[in-house]
Amino acid sequence: MTVGMTKASHRDQRGMTTAEYAVGTVATVSMVGVLIGILNNPDFQRILWEIIKAIIQVVLRAVTGA
Repeated sequence: MTVGMTKASHRDQRGMTTAEYAVGTVATVSMVGVLIGILNNPDFQRILWEIIKAIIQVVLRAVTGA
């Protein structure tokens, strides 16, 4: 009787693992959607570009010694 219960419990664990993968996949796809939305926002692109320009200026000043 114990053997039958062990097999059933093992089968349930495999199903739970599959459900966890499904939840993880849905969460990942949702986060990617949010990131795409943020990256496509013109305000965010402008701020990001300003940060990149500031970093380039700092590096150029460090390299040229100005």
